[in-house]
Amino acid sequence: MNKPLKLIKIGNSTGVILPKDVLARMNVEQGDEIYLSETSDGRISLDRYDADFARKMELAEQIMREDRDILRVLAK
Repeated sequence: MNKPLKLIKIGNSTGVILPKDVLARMNVEQGDEIYLSETSDGRISLDRYDADFARKMELAEQIMREDRDILRVLAK
């Protein structure tokens, strides 16, 4: 899907208006949080917030930091 979106001034910031059909496909509505991330190939991605996934990722990152040496040995 390619849709042109217009950047607008919101106070001292810049915003973008997402069409209703995009919000529906993302399963988000006004007031929800979405996350902007950069993919490995340099593209920008918008995703809805998933508290459970975010918690799991935090735990995974903590384990990777704490057990770096063990994980390195297991990867061989």
